[in-house]
Amino acid sequence: MDRTNTEEKRTCSPEPPTVGVVVARTGRLARLGDPLAYAMDLLAPKLRGRLRLVGRDSRSSAAGARRAVRELVEVERARMVLTLAGTEVLPAVADACEEAGVPCLSSTFPWQVYVHGGRPRRWTYHFCWGLDDIAETFADLWEADGGPGRTVGCLWNDGPQGGWSRHGTHGFLPAARARGHRLLDPAGYREPAAAFAGHVTAFRNAGVEVVTSAATGEDLGVFRREAARQGLRPRMITCSRWLAYPPAGDDGAAAVANVATLVYWTPAHPYRSSLDGMTAAELAEGYERATGNQWLQPLGLAYALVEVAAHALATAADPTVPASVAEALGATRLRTVAGPLDWTSGPVPHIATVRLSGGQWQRGRRHPYELVVVDNRRVEGLPVGGELLPVDADR
Repeated sequence: MDRTNTEEKRTCSPEPPTVGVVVARTGRLARLGDPLAYAMDLLAPKLRGRLRLVGRDSRSSAAGARRAVRELVEVERARMVLTLAGTEVLPAVADACEEAGVPCLSSTFPWQVYVHGGRPRRWTYHFCWGLDDIAETFADLWEADGGPGRTVGCLWNDGPQGGWSRHGTHGFLPAARARGHRLLDPAGYREPAAAFAGHVTAFRNAGVEVVTSAATGEDLGVFRREAARQGLRPRMITCSRWLAYPPAGDDGAAAVANVATLVYWTPAHPYRSSLDGMTAAELAEGYERATGNQWLQPLGLAYALVEVAAHALATAADPTVPASVAEALGATRLRTVAGPLDWTSGPVPHIATVRLSGGQWQRGRRHPYELVVVDNRRVEGLPVGGELLPVDADR
């Protein structure tokens, strides 16, 4: 073959499409940005020639997220934007993508908040669990510990997280009540919390047996100290949001000890990547070896974001046309390292769901506290790692 013609063809070959990634590298969400940054570093060389991954720091704020999207779209010419984590950051990324007319793929945010919490979105595609899924998972744990009809105290803030948890139609509250449990919600508290004397008193007077929350580790620690001072000893504490991640520091470890939480991804999940066949166990092991840090649940979802992006661009009729990429996202059915994802059969359009199981933070062997799967009924093939312990065990 003529060398000149070969070089001309190589010169004229189209550049691979750019996928922009909004990832927290500074600010309060930086630790949760680590899994996405790791997935980008791991997959960028593997996908060279198929797509180009470019990141921008959200700075853990809505303003920073909007700025990141503008730079990715206007400067880097991103054909799609990926992101995860952040009650304020995720909607800001989605809104900025809507304004730019660029497909957005996101995760780790209860889907009802996306669908019912703002204006309709044309370009946003999302995969996650729902608030009702959290309620069902927690109710499974409550009933496994003490049977049906529990009296549950709600420790919810006065922000979006608490507001959606107590939403009468789409939130955690109606799903838990439908299971026959009595939920007591004294009042929303401002984060960071200074004291919980009123909540503890209300729970004690109502005979609360279980406390459920979406508190930070710091706020949950404040509550647990006040509960001990007043003699409130719930049989169980369930907590989502920040408590789905490993505790930070001695105070964080004390706050999460024997607290039950939702489980959406672990090294024990029976899933493989659609890109390279990597197992969940291999992904977690590589992350710990490379970073020196304990694996986090968002790691599997971060990897799956890139899997789905690569699949959508490969199957789009024209990956340079936003509508074509969006159509491919909406038609995606893919087995990923985060599990099977299907946008063709979600609860509503543009949503694919992630399965949940029940877990508990227990004293570990490799780390001070490790997330142990204690209820696997909703995830086929996931082994149970231990028994559910009383919340005051070993304290």
